Amino acid sequence: MPRPLGELEDAVMTRVWQWNRPVTVREVLEDLQQERSIAYTTVMTVMDNLHQKGWVRREVDGRAYRYTAVSTRAAYSAALMNEAWSRSDNPAAALVAFFGMMSAEQREALQDAVRMVAPGLSGATEAPPGDNAPPGDGTPADEAPPEAGR
Repeated sequence: MPRPLGELEDAVMTRVWQWNRPVTVREVLEDLQQERSIAYTTVMTVMDNLHQKGWVRREVDGRAYRYTAVSTRAAYSAALMNEAWSRSDNPAAALVAFFGMMSAEQREALQDAVRMVAPGLSGATEAPPGDNAPPGDGTPADEAPPEAGR
C-alpha cells in the first residue's frame, strides 16, 4: 500500500473522489480557494505528485491535463485500516480497541458490512436448514457498497 496521503493531497483527492469525473487543476484550485489561500502552482504540483504516486491518471485536454482517480476513497480507507491492523502485535486486541472507539452509527455500518460480506457471521451461527448457498450475497467482491455519509 502506498503511504497515507498528506493533508493537501487528501484535500485534492477528496474533490477528485467526490466529483467522480475527470478534473482540471483549475477546478480543484477554485474549490480549494474557498477554504484557503493557495497558488495554482501548488495545486498543480500536488496533482502531479499524486499522478507520480499512482493515485490519479491523467489525460491531455488542450494545454492542460484532466485527472481521474485510480481507486475509490473506500478502497483507500480499507487499505489504511488493513495496514494499521497488520502492524499490530495483537490483531484481536487492536480490533477490540478499534470497535470500542466506534460510534453507534459506525457499529451499525460495520454490522451492515459484515452482513453483506458474510451473512452467517452477523446473526445466527448456523445457516438455516436446507440452505446450501455459498457465502456472500452474489455481489462481486470488487463492488464496494457506497460510502456511508457521502
